[in-house]
Amino acid sequence: MTIINLLKQVPLPAEMRMGEDGLMDRTKAKSVINTDCQFGLEAGLQLKKNYPDARMIVCSMGPQSFTASLRKAISMGYDEAYLLSDRKLGGSDTFATGLALSTLLKYLGFTKDTKEPFVIFAGRQTSDGDTAHVPSQVAENLGIPQATFVEKITPAENGNIIAKRIIEGGHQMLELPMPCLISFTPTGIALRKPSLIGAIKARNATINILGIDEIGLGTEKIGLNGSPTIVVNVTDIVSERPTVVMCEGGSEKEKINSLFQNLKNERTTLDKQIPKEKFKKDTDNFEIIDTRCDFKHILTWAEVVNGKIIRPSLELFTPARHLADQLGEDTKIKTVLIGKDVKPLANELFEYGADEVICVEDNRLEEYLVLPFAEIFAQIVAQYKPEIALFGATTAGRELAPRIAVKTGSGITADCTGLEIDEYVDKKNKQIIRPILQSLRPTYGESKLATILGFEYPQISTARAGTFEIPQRREGRIGTVSDFNPQLSQNEFRTMILSTIRGDGGLQSLFEADVVVAGGRGTIDDNLGSVKELTEALKNQGFKAEWACSRAVVDEGTVEYARQIGQTGKTIRPKLYIAIGISGAIQHIAGMKEAETIIAINNNPKAAIFKNADFGIVGEYQDIIPELIEQVKNGKTILNLP
Repeated sequence: MTIINLLKQVPLPAEMRMGEDGLMDRTKAKSVINTDCQFGLEAGLQLKKNYPDARMIVCSMGPQSFTASLRKAISMGYDEAYLLSDRKLGGSDTFATGLALSTLLKYLGFTKDTKEPFVIFAGRQTSDGDTAHVPSQVAENLGIPQATFVEKITPAENGNIIAKRIIEGGHQMLELPMPCLISFTPTGIALRKPSLIGAIKARNATINILGIDEIGLGTEKIGLNGSPTIVVNVTDIVSERPTVVMCEGGSEKEKINSLFQNLKNERTTLDKQIPKEKFKKDTDNFEIIDTRCDFKHILTWAEVVNGKIIRPSLELFTPARHLADQLGEDTKIKTVLIGKDVKPLANELFEYGADEVICVEDNRLEEYLVLPFAEIFAQIVAQYKPEIALFGATTAGRELAPRIAVKTGSGITADCTGLEIDEYVDKKNKQIIRPILQSLRPTYGESKLATILGFEYPQISTARAGTFEIPQRREGRIGTVSDFNPQLSQNEFRTMILSTIRGDGGLQSLFEADVVVAGGRGTIDDNLGSVKELTEALKNQGFKAEWACSRAVVDEGTVEYARQIGQTGKTIRPKLYIAIGISGAIQHIAGMKEAETIIAINNNPKAAIFKNADFGIVGEYQDIIPELIEQVKNGKTILNLP
């Protein structure tokens, strides 16, 4: 038995600087082990308790400074460390990174046909990229099953792995055969501290540093030139929200009275991304080329949960139609619908904007499974040749899309908040590639906006849930239904779903609520009781209200993931957002900054949340919220609705 961990060392976002080329310079930033990777490290150490003789390996890819993190892993209990370090890997995107890491593992003797069982652990995503792509891409390159967003695992008596996977509204219990790859969310067990013996062992350990020539990896699909996507621009994201108005008073009642008075004043609440600057280009003599060949049209995925198309899939029709209009030439939106008895849902897809629905019906696919779904999409792409493919950035979409990208040799951009058709000016070859998909996504802890271009087809992007509005439904609109019969082997069904548990999870109502009341770490003391009570008071006054939480609350296990707001949760746009006991980490701000009005309540006057709020109250929530609830119950209007 071998336990392998994929680890990444990341720069602290606060120490990142913009280089003269407009891209991020991380050379002078302090680096640490990526947070999510720490949970993968610990999971490996926990599993070793069941396999005392297991061989423990940790692998990474990056500059030789990464040896510091590898030594820390050894101090925790890992036996061997391998670092893939080569200047030719510089500028690699996630596709190239997944290829390089899987090639390293194959060099070490780990393939899908390896007789000795092995399992690969990784963090869900890295804090510098936030894509969650690499685990899926490594798994696909190795041809092994995977599970992402995993909270915990247990070994089964038959030698398989039982994984608890977090999904919107609940969780799934999966059974995976070895070899397999599992990526962990921060809700797992936190990393232990090194022992004295471990620290001595790490100091004397040999870190095996390898280059691409040693592992047999060519340069065709790695590095800046070989990657299918490139970052062409990075700009700062700045807030244009006015300075917070603090609600003062000598008592809680006076502070709440001040809040209601301030709410009567109209304020402009903007938080916009700085648009890319347009420079005059001296390109009069450049050749304009179209690289699409016979790739045409836009493909989307209609994710079905409990027999219904989920909201993020309907949101895709807004950017898809925008892109189709920009491309012109009779560009169509073709939507893939997979499941059991799902064909009747095609009419709904037509009414929201699909021109053609590609329907795959299979009783085995009532629930989403990454292996058969990825294979179906690969076959559809081969037949239909779309130039663009869009997926919602749900837990399923974020593991499925990168696996499809490896199968199709395509690039992929994660968690996009903007999608446009533009051009790429290749000054070296004096060419202009037009049209090309321009994907915009926040990165580096939501402090920067990256513009990414893809050069392989289909150009694949996932769209952040809640970012785009659902288009207006056109009753009676019709389209074409095309049945698709994929060739699937039993190999695609190696992973078994043991159970799926979903509550209401606030999944739909959070997107539709006019008022969202969210609790942070500071409200865990009463299990968000005050948050829920305020929400009920608002509902009783006729408001569409819902409650939510920050990531810290989910990590504590107090609330399910489906109610998490933020970069790794949901992005919402309520008319009013009430943040209670939330510190204001930039990752949380990403999910709530589009609210029209934001009220922050915190006992720390220096809390970052006040820099992103319209109105603030400093005080203990246990004192403030009861007074607010009382005034709401007495008919005070916290929000004027049309």
